[in-house]
Amino acid sequence: MPYARHTDGHPPVRTGRRRTRALAAAGLLAVLLATAACASGGQGLNSASDEKAAPGAAGAGAAAPDGAETADGAAKTREPGSAVAVHVIRTATLSIEVKSVARAVSAARGVAEVAGGLVAEENTERVDDTHDMSHLVLRVPQARYEEVMRTLAGTGKLLSRTSNAKDVTGQVVDVESRIATQRASVARVRDLMDQAVKLTDVVTLEGELSSRQAALESLLAQQASLKDRTTLATITLELGEREENTGDPGEERTGFLDALGGGWDAFVTMLRWIMVAIGATAPFLAAAAVLALLWRLLRGRLPGRRTRTSRQAAEGSGTTPAS
Repeated sequence: MPYARHTDGHPPVRTGRRRTRALAAAGLLAVLLATAACASGGQGLNSASDEKAAPGAAGAGAAAPDGAETADGAAKTREPGSAVAVHVIRTATLSIEVKSVARAVSAARGVAEVAGGLVAEENTERVDDTHDMSHLVLRVPQARYEEVMRTLAGTGKLLSRTSNAKDVTGQVVDVESRIATQRASVARVRDLMDQAVKLTDVVTLEGELSSRQAALESLLAQQASLKDRTTLATITLELGEREENTGDPGEERTGFLDALGGGWDAFVTMLRWIMVAIGATAPFLAAAAVLALLWRLLRGRLPGRRTRTSRQAAEGSGTTPAS
């Protein structure tokens, strides 16, 4: 080095200053790095605490955590690595045998209302004057769907259960995109109407605006329907009472008096049919009796006539008939 050592044996001044500056710069750099690390760590902790305090405050287009319900109430879940919320339509059918349909209907209505849902349809009727049956359609929030299903299944004897989940995420995204495009198209037509001068142009643009607004309203209706079906699950509930008294009551209490009554009824029925048969055959029997009587009378007279005839024939011939 050019400044390694002076002739008098002392270290150079410039080399010492350079070492001092290097150490100071290294210390300053370390302090800055430590400060940045602390600041970034504090921001991470703050953001983590904010996310725990408000998990859905990431923005209007951000999806809720898995299995959670968004601000609009729709069942939306986020798949790992995906930025698109999942929209699902859930439907189910339950057939339950209960002791009392009236109490079961009241309980089902209460379960739906407590869950934040409603009874969309109810039809109760009496079958064969022996038991009641009821048909209910419940609409409950998607977040309470499983809970409501378990509660309803426990109200009686579960006969059958069917459930269905349909993913309509693609349809929802497509409708939202078409709505945005259609709104922009309507806005462009309105801008052209503001700039139109000729009456023919205004009339043409009004017709185009009307058709595009109709298409936009149709898309908005589809969006509302999808939102309703993805927000509320549909549960169809069939309730029926136990058929305990459907058999013949006489079979359970058959005894001597019952058998005697049954025999008497059979005897009276037989006599009634015999009288009916006699009444039906009486005219024929009377006619047969008259014919039989006439036949006997005629048969008694025929031998005397034959004897007289043979005697007269014998006298005429001069011979005596053999006796």
